[in-house]
Amino acid sequence: MTSTVPAPRFLRVALPTPLRRLFDYRPCREAPACGWRPGLRVKVPFGRRQLVGVVVECTEHSDLPAQQLKQVHACLDEAPLPADWWWLCQFTARYYQHPLGDTIAQALPVALRQGRPLQARQQERWIARQGDDAAPGRAPRQAELLAMLRQHPRGLMTPAITAQGYTRAQLEGLLAKRLVDRREEPVAAPAETSSTRLAEPSLPLTREQAGVLAELHEGLDRYHPCLLHGVTGSGKTEVYLQLIEAVLARGRQALVLVPEIGLTPQTLSRFRQRFQVPVVALHSGLTDLERLDAWDAARTGRAPIVIGTRSAVFTPLAMPGVIVIDEEHDGSFKQQEGLRYHARDLAIARAHRDGIPIVLGSATPSLETLAQARGGRYRHLRLTQRANRHAPARLEMVDLRGRPRQGGLIPPAIEGIRQALNAGGQVLVFINRRGFAPTLACHACGWLAECPHCDARMTLHRQPQELVCHHCDFHRALPDACPTCESGDLRPLGSGTERTEETLAALFPDTPVHRIDRDSTRRKQAFEEILREIRRGEPCLLVGTQMLAKGHHLPHVTLVVVVNADAGLYASDFRALEQSAQLLVQVAGRAGRAEHPGRVLIQTLHPDDPNLRLLADSGYEALAGQLLEERRLAGLPPFRHLALARFEAARETHVAEVAGNAAEALREWLAAQGSTVTCLGPVPAPMERRQNRYHMQLMLSDTRRSSLHRACAWLVQWLENHPDGRRVRASLDIDPQTLS
Repeated sequence: MTSTVPAPRFLRVALPTPLRRLFDYRPCREAPACGWRPGLRVKVPFGRRQLVGVVVECTEHSDLPAQQLKQVHACLDEAPLPADWWWLCQFTARYYQHPLGDTIAQALPVALRQGRPLQARQQERWIARQGDDAAPGRAPRQAELLAMLRQHPRGLMTPAITAQGYTRAQLEGLLAKRLVDRREEPVAAPAETSSTRLAEPSLPLTREQAGVLAELHEGLDRYHPCLLHGVTGSGKTEVYLQLIEAVLARGRQALVLVPEIGLTPQTLSRFRQRFQVPVVALHSGLTDLERLDAWDAARTGRAPIVIGTRSAVFTPLAMPGVIVIDEEHDGSFKQQEGLRYHARDLAIARAHRDGIPIVLGSATPSLETLAQARGGRYRHLRLTQRANRHAPARLEMVDLRGRPRQGGLIPPAIEGIRQALNAGGQVLVFINRRGFAPTLACHACGWLAECPHCDARMTLHRQPQELVCHHCDFHRALPDACPTCESGDLRPLGSGTERTEETLAALFPDTPVHRIDRDSTRRKQAFEEILREIRRGEPCLLVGTQMLAKGHHLPHVTLVVVVNADAGLYASDFRALEQSAQLLVQVAGRAGRAEHPGRVLIQTLHPDDPNLRLLADSGYEALAGQLLEERRLAGLPPFRHLALARFEAARETHVAEVAGNAAEALREWLAAQGSTVTCLGPVPAPMERRQNRYHMQLMLSDTRRSSLHRACAWLVQWLENHPDGRRVRASLDIDPQTLS
């Protein structure tokens, strides 16, 4: 049915391009049923291509003559995209100084970007009519099929039936005889058939957990930001589950964000085991159609619980009730390319707009979140005891100086591993470096294997044997001799996960060794298969990177060995010590989570470092308090707000010229405005050459976000109008989490 509302003369459309502008079009003759409104997807001509965009404004005026404007080819929707999603896209584009069209493209499922109708896939459910003993006559296979369906009161899907050897013709025969009913329902989150929400009862809470849950219940009807600060193993997930149970009882939905795709199956399993309601997942491991199905289930309210990684923050909810950010400190919530948004910060803005509570959970909160809690803007809720009553494992410093090493491990650590295995426990050896060794070196002249495209050394891998740059993914065969002095004495320098795995396999030949890093888990389901093997509880050795440090429940691990804890102690990035401490505490939290107490050995060349000692003796919060005071004195986040302008080009002279001109022009504008914004740089990036491109950066800071954003908006406009815009690529990172 065509709308009777008069069509506007022009439509302003956001398109997925890097241009920070809208494009005017004339509406097509076929108007949508709701009339032309913002939020509708349209297919439009753009040069020689056809693009899918979103209407932002309906207007009677255009800067171009009507005859010069192209016409919209088609409107793809009968109603606008969800209002909460539309608001979040506009807020994100505005806050992160990013083109609205590209922001929309990032926030939409791929299938919708490509113009697919906003409609979930359907599946057939076949249900035997109950209370009817009629038989299908002289059709024995139909009779067998009917008997099988009567054993499943909720019915069965077509694939489950055909997998048993039955045919569609037999189903149609039963349908024609009115012995079964056929029902169409969405593939993701079909209609609920049970009146109960819980599939299993809630676990009993400790006194601390009950107190925290009571405080969370107080804010269910309003914007209520809470930091749930609980030591590892303190039962934060159980608090989430019981809070969500109360939200579901009010007929509302819950959005749960986790930092890594590796945590999604574990979290999904826990929630589906507890709740007898549809639970959908949104992450990069889904196909385009699976993602659209889940997105639509959340949009329509069919899915009361939505679990996902960073991009799931853009999922529309029909009846939002609560947002939970698990491991809120984790750096993977920040997108590092293109639209550089932070999912945690967008979730907070979204909760404020929707007037719902948001829970930020972590054993090692980010300094930004901790400062908000200490300042009284977030409620600070604590869980100080583990659910198993064991105290968190203490960090024991093991001095690396002057000790012989095998695969990065020294004799005291190897002996500790032997004792833990003999006692029937599992051991996690943590080394945050993939490959066999950090690089290959010539023992004769000191040559190091360096990447020809980056200012970085290449990592030695054994499976397969090659040198790999982990920054640009350049691969090179192992040289037979040193390219500088032609010596054949080439030796691996340092240790990676492969080398440590090889060493442990030789030291403990009767014990399985599982390596968990990005290389060993590339195959789909490989990570889950390894975790299932580990959870059997038999003694084994785990060699892993930070993939294992994030939220995994490994109840049989009694010893954690950190091969080298010094990487983040003296790095140039001001966040390095915070992130290093968080990683140490998180990986230490994998030990002693069940009935046996845990032990943590930290190998270090600096056992007397005051920051490391403070972390070991007094815990993360004491170190975080000291770091906050240092940040306050230095004028760094969270006490000042930052933005980082990044410049890159194929030629060093080009990037230096444009970055220098931008800094000079910005300083002149700031002086004319009387602005308090500070502009530092430009300076070369910590890794100046990467993928054969040169990188420089310019830092802006201020105590007020408003002033900083005005300066950023001016700089973005200046860069867009600069004649060298094609030779030098520039991007802006609001609230950067790394200076690299």
